[in-house]
Amino acid sequence: MDLIPVMDLMSGIAVSGKSGKRDTYQPLKTVYSKTPDPVDIAISLKRRGFKRIYVADLDAIEGRGSNLEIVQKINHVLPVTLDWGVKDIKSFSFVLDFADKIIIATETLSSWDDLEEICTQFPKQRIVISIDVKDGQILSRDLPISFTEIKSKLEEFKPEEIILLDISGVGTLSGFKLDLLNNFRGMEDSLILGGGITPDDIQNLNKLGFKRYLIGTALHSGKIQ
Repeated sequence: MDLIPVMDLMSGIAVSGKSGKRDTYQPLKTVYSKTPDPVDIAISLKRRGFKRIYVADLDAIEGRGSNLEIVQKINHVLPVTLDWGVKDIKSFSFVLDFADKIIIATETLSSWDDLEEICTQFPKQRIVISIDVKDGQILSRDLPISFTEIKSKLEEFKPEEIILLDISGVGTLSGFKLDLLNNFRGMEDSLILGGGITPDDIQNLNKLGFKRYLIGTALHSGKIQ
């Protein structure tokens, strides 16, 4: 089983919030540090035995800045799987030097052609595709994406890791929405599930064949250690 800690960055610190409402996010309160210092938190997580970390640079995703210097420092502590708001092959290749794996998320992807270029030109172990879901629909700024269409693309490109992130559940501890899994039958080995994940979810989802989870609120509140 692979539990992957989540850290969201904004204005140089770790932050937390609910359901992707980023304008309401506050400095992160975590059992792993007395402050929201991202590097201190990463060091503490490494000491607890975690092997990697998921980092979302919210400033970059929103197009209002970047936290790449901090991301690079975190990456020296724990290998970072980074969501930097990659739109195309140019932005993907730019951030390769700052993290271990780079996420291409449906929220910010600009075209299927760019996704195909990235998947054919770069090593699979550096690529993670994130299916971002909000209110039961795939979240995308530039592409109208259906569940059927994204599954077809995933079957075509065969990424090693696919994040299925229910943004509506982020920060809520409300439990992962099992109905989302109906869209991705047969992909259990590749999927990383995130959004509202609880300890009970992990037990139940393990029985269904899932083994990898993004853990944020449950981790930082001490419910999962």
